[in-house]
Amino acid sequence: MDSLMEAEEKLRGFRETIGSQKLYACFECGHCSACCPVKRIRQEFSPRKIIHMVLLDMLDELIRSNIIWYCTNCYLCQELCPQGIRIADLILELKNLSFKRGLSPDGIRRQFELLKTQGRIYLLDEFDQKKRKKAGLPQLRGSIDDLRVLLEG
Repeated sequence: MDSLMEAEEKLRGFRETIGSQKLYACFECGHCSACCPVKRIRQEFSPRKIIHMVLLDMLDELIRSNIIWYCTNCYLCQELCPQGIRIADLILELKNLSFKRGLSPDGIRRQFELLKTQGRIYLLDEFDQKKRKKAGLPQLRGSIDDLRVLLEG
């Protein structure tokens, strides 16, 4: 994984590349927020607001809040933006920086630890294994050596 400094540098570079050429081109048409499935459920979430916060250099506030974690990375905002702003990619970079600084929600960190130690984001119990057997699926084993190589590389 990238170090914290590398993550911050990547976000800074991303912001400079995207921000100087694209974020300022946002003319507040609202397509990003109008098409967002999360916005329909969570009124406080707004891709357009995130763009403005980045433009106002409020990155620290963004990565400390849970607001970026509401994004499901469906990429609708990015695909429908008439200005070609890569908002979903920007939110993903904000999430990465938040995680690397240890500011992500507890559930995200727990899932990552389970992924590292168990190879999945939740523990399989006897009930899960019985369901798999009933469905004709093989029992899942706990070997995660291949996953560790991917996570470290």
